[in-house]
Amino acid sequence: MATVLSADLTTIGTPALWAITVAALAVLLSVDFVLTRRPHEVRMREAVGWSLFYLALPVGFGVYLWQAFGTTVSVEFFTGYVVEKSLSVDNLFVFMLLLSAFAVPAVYAQRVLLYGIIGALVLRAIFIALGAAVLQSGTWAFLLFGGILILTAGKVMKDALAGHEQEVDISRMRSVRLLRRFMPVTDDYRGSRLVVREGGRRALTPLALAMVAVFVTDIVFAVDSVPAVYGVTEDPFLVFATNAFALLGLRALYFVLQGALAKLRHLNHGLAVILAFIGVKLVLHWAHGIWPVIPEIPTLLSLGVIIAVLVIVTITSLTANQRDDSPRP
Repeated sequence: MATVLSADLTTIGTPALWAITVAALAVLLSVDFVLTRRPHEVRMREAVGWSLFYLALPVGFGVYLWQAFGTTVSVEFFTGYVVEKSLSVDNLFVFMLLLSAFAVPAVYAQRVLLYGIIGALVLRAIFIALGAAVLQSGTWAFLLFGGILILTAGKVMKDALAGHEQEVDISRMRSVRLLRRFMPVTDDYRGSRLVVREGGRRALTPLALAMVAVFVTDIVFAVDSVPAVYGVTEDPFLVFATNAFALLGLRALYFVLQGALAKLRHLNHGLAVILAFIGVKLVLHWAHGIWPVIPEIPTLLSLGVIIAVLVIVTITSLTANQRDDSPRP
């Protein structure tokens, strides 16, 4: 039985379901923490195995939702998951740039990623709660979320068409400069330690700076991803579940896609289209509440469009790479 949040906003998230979900999430993160406690370079076989495991989890959860709550809830979950997963791939690319910019040793990369994922989950939970509160205040929130996504899509597409390469300049990062102002930073890494004592005073290691940079980046991504999934479902529990499942497998997926991410040259074009599409969907949903003659975009159609866009940009990226790699006459 859905718990009513407002006249228009409902959720399947009963206290028991929330408790089970959060407990399962805590267990999975604990397992990840144990795995990263002994620093080691992640091999492809290990990364693929964990990636498949974290892919099977949302599939099983979606089947449970279908059996317990029906097709609509299940389709909303899978659509939101695909949206979040596609956006999380862009997260991974930025994480890759950050790890490279900070010259994080390969054996400590998974620890940085794990802390980044935990930080992202906490931030998403806060943004989801704020989003639910905003949605309860009136239908104007759909117009606000739609506008945010459309503006973001325009910026992403503009940068993609201009061919701007994503770069990370550590010296210009405000978070890094702020930390350096209050605490000294060692010149080299000290194992997996974040803080050491040097010259009689505490000092941060570059690993600590890398983790803070990843956390700050999470804030930027949360601003886009939470409104995007609210464009698929208004259920805060489903929004949280899609974010959690999309983020859980990021650590392993990073090592699987480490070489392939740079080859997805058209990914940002596709993400811009997806964000704009969901933004328009939200605006139409707002307009439908005022003028019922204005049609809404069904969730199942949204899922088809999102998958089609991802398939197209993958094919065009691979085709462009093949064309560039082929010998010229």
